Amino acid sequence: VLGGCRGPGGCHADWTSFQPPASSQRGRTGSRAGTVEKVGLVKTRDFINLTSSSLIAHRARSLLTALGIAVGIAAVVLLTSIGEGLQQFVMAQFTQFGTTIVAINPGKATTAGTSVGVFGTERPLTIEDAMALEQLPGARAVVPFVQGNAEVEYGNLRRRTTIYGAGPAMPEAFRMDVRIGRFLPEDDPTAPRAFAVLGSKMRSELFRDDNPLGQLITIAGSRFRIVGVMESKGSVLGFDLDDTVYIPAARAMNLFNVDGLVEIDVMYEEGTPVEHVVDGIRRVLTARHGRDDVTITTQQQMLDVLGGVLDVLTFAVASIGGISLLVGAIGIVTIMTIAVNERTNEIGLLRALGARQSQVLLLFLGEAVVLAAVGGIAGLILGAGLGQLLQLLVPALPVHTSLFYVLLAESIAVSIGVVAGVLPARRAARLDPVEALRAE
Repeated sequence: VLGGCRGPGGCHADWTSFQPPASSQRGRTGSRAGTVEKVGLVKTRDFINLTSSSLIAHRARSLLTALGIAVGIAAVVLLTSIGEGLQQFVMAQFTQFGTTIVAINPGKATTAGTSVGVFGTERPLTIEDAMALEQLPGARAVVPFVQGNAEVEYGNLRRRTTIYGAGPAMPEAFRMDVRIGRFLPEDDPTAPRAFAVLGSKMRSELFRDDNPLGQLITIAGSRFRIVGVMESKGSVLGFDLDDTVYIPAARAMNLFNVDGLVEIDVMYEEGTPVEHVVDGIRRVLTARHGRDDVTITTQQQMLDVLGGVLDVLTFAVASIGGISLLVGAIGIVTIMTIAVNERTNEIGLLRALGARQSQVLLLFLGEAVVLAAVGGIAGLILGAGLGQLLQLLVPALPVHTSLFYVLLAESIAVSIGVVAGVLPARRAARLDPVEALRAE
């Protein structure tokens, strides 16, 4: 019936299958259900034919429109893949020391979120405080911690590096391994012997391939005997744990002339409620200091804060890609508006043959959704492919394509098709059939 329909897209479907008036149905019996089912089937087929024929008839225009959506989706997928990969990388770096650690810092956190620390009026954390915390139920390891920077000398070689004052339980608490020798021995915590353990990079810088065990090094004028070398741990959040020297915490306090510890880390047994551990720590230190003057931070709190920051970062980079999607949506509105103007005669003929406004609306809305969906699928493939290529070219850059963001991106693409196609589709559906047939 529409074989002679005018318009650039042409009309190739058999629209005589529209539901006939109710009067033509009177008197029909027996095969009525089968007839209705067949009519519904043909309508669906005609809908698909009309939608696809219009898009195929304007291949270049459809391709460019879908390409606009594809570029936007690809940008979103690629940027969120980088953001998600960065988030997983940072989380892995942060949790490699375990998730059953509670950090205690001197000074009560103020409303601004900062700690007064050893420079305030609160009592500093001491070696004795760490010894008292070792008696807590559920405490597996307690590590007093002091950090500073000093020059390390061996023979004619000198190297300025980070010095960590720690306790003998540090490898257990932070999942660190000793390559050769041993870690700091169980000495009197308040008067330990002058032993030192080298990071793997520090060992290679000072001793090359020689055995450093038993050798003497000088740290800020004080001599220490090397008892061990640590396995390589790499850098964590900018701190190189291999380019360092570990010495007893009490020795580090004397070396850097400080009265208190920077931090005490408590590792508790898995399965122990962290709230019980925190309450026990606060109870012990309040009894020793006379008041609650420390800041206690659980590993989960640290992860929550860090995860929140990284989530904002991922959302921010996704929003940048979303600008491209906005451009693609404008392209769909423009193309569909042009299509409505070009196919005015076709719309009039469809309405004259009995097509309802809702069917014309769905016809043009379907074209917009198909364009957006095809563009979205192409964008997903392009974005994921670029992410994998980027990871091959830059292995150090963490890239992870999340299924959640993939599904979200495709959903956004389809939604853009619906939203962008509504106005042109409504305009097409509201055209007067008579006026549409007269249009040139």
